[in-house]
Amino acid sequence: MASATAKQTTPKIASRAEWLAARKELLAQEKELTHLRDSLAARRRELPWVKIEKDYTFDTPKGKQSLAHLFDGRSQLIIYHFMLGPEMEAGCPSCSLLTDSINPLRVHTEQRDANLILISRAPLAKIEAFKKRMGWTLPWASSFGTDFNFDFGVSFDKEKIALDEKNYNYGTTAFPDGEAPGLSVLVKSADGAIFHTYSTYGRGLDPLVGVYQLLDLTPKGRDEAGLPWPMAWVRHHDRYQPSAGVQIQPAKS
Repeated sequence: MASATAKQTTPKIASRAEWLAARKELLAQEKELTHLRDSLAARRRELPWVKIEKDYTFDTPKGKQSLAHLFDGRSQLIIYHFMLGPEMEAGCPSCSLLTDSINPLRVHTEQRDANLILISRAPLAKIEAFKKRMGWTLPWASSFGTDFNFDFGVSFDKEKIALDEKNYNYGTTAFPDGEAPGLSVLVKSADGAIFHTYSTYGRGLDPLVGVYQLLDLTPKGRDEAGLPWPMAWVRHHDRYQPSAGVQIQPAKS
């Protein structure tokens, strides 16, 4: 999951009338983006479906469950592929940042016939311990011992990683680790058949990171330009230290 960086500029001080003119100009562009986003959403819904022929079994707090059971009575299933592999001591901080945003949303997605869950390749005991630590309530299933993560492009063999091949995001990126983030959408027909309708990776996950949507509205933005990598500042929410703000100095008139 990568994020945009922006160079911090010294703000121009303007009159209210000048600000309003500039704001209306930007509003026109924001409306264009809104309409484009609506158009892309419509095209996304028009994608063809791929029938899932393989049987997958997951470990859950309710015992072994099939993929069909994960729908929990709904016809649509939204899966966030959370980076927590068998060898990892804790969940990915960036995935945790995203999950902090989506954790309360399941009660709402259920009203639109969609179940929202997390799936990781770590054993269930490790998942349950980390979930308890984070205080999340989303259902979280383990795909440990199955091909599920590999088939959905979020887990990779060490041998293939060593080859530095473009193994992620539809062959556009060489992901350097064994576990990667992603989101997939499945649908179940009236006769019980399950279809894969959509998956997104990398920057496609940005809209799910609520704090980014807020920071993008601020003068400093994401403020990641000087970091070793864009999300280097991210910690698990119980690991942050108190932070003092840095004042932005306006340009002298």
